[in-house]
Amino acid sequence: MLPVREDGIPVRLKNTMDPAARGTSITSNYFETGIKAIAAKDDITAIKIKSGRMLQAHGFLKKVFEIFETYETSIDMITTSEVAVSLTIDDDKNLDKIVSELETFASIEIDKNQSIICLVGHAIVDHESTHKLFKILKDVKIRMISYGGSKNNISLLVDTKNKIKTLKKLNNYLFDLVAV
Repeated sequence: MLPVREDGIPVRLKNTMDPAARGTSITSNYFETGIKAIAAKDDITAIKIKSGRMLQAHGFLKKVFEIFETYETSIDMITTSEVAVSLTIDDDKNLDKIVSELETFASIEIDKNQSIICLVGHAIVDHESTHKLFKILKDVKIRMISYGGSKNNISLLVDTKNKIKTLKKLNNYLFDLVAV
C-alpha cells in the first residue's frame, strides 16, 4: 500500500462475498469515521502463555519475545496481563521448538485453525455505531480482540469454522447486504 499511497494512486477493494458490489476506495481523502472494509486471514495459531509466577513476573514478556525472535516467528495479534499473554502466529514451522522453550517457565495452551478478522476504517473508536459490533456478534465465540495500536482497526480472532458466519454478520450490518 505504501508505494501507491506515496504516489496518490487510489486503490479499490472488492467484496469477495458480493463481487458485483461497489467495494471500498482507499485514497488519502476521508469523509467520515467508521469501519470501511473487512479482511480475513486463515491458518492462524493462537498461543496462551501463562507465567509460573503469579505476581511481579517482571521479565516475563521479555523472555517470551526473545523466544519468538530466536525462531524468527512474527506475532500478529497480542493481548497481555501481568502474568499471561495470548498471541497469534501465522507461521507454525517452529511451533514445537517455541513451545518447548516456553514450557520451561510457563504453561501453554495452543488453538490451531483460527482466523483473524480485521475491521479497517478511519477513527473506528470515534464512530457512534462501533459498540454495536459486539451485540451483532453475541453468538460468535471470539477468542481474542486486539485494538489500541491504531484508531483505524480492530482485529478479532475466531475459530475458522465460524469465519464465514462472522463475516456475513459483519458485512450485513456494516454494508447493508442481504443475508446470503
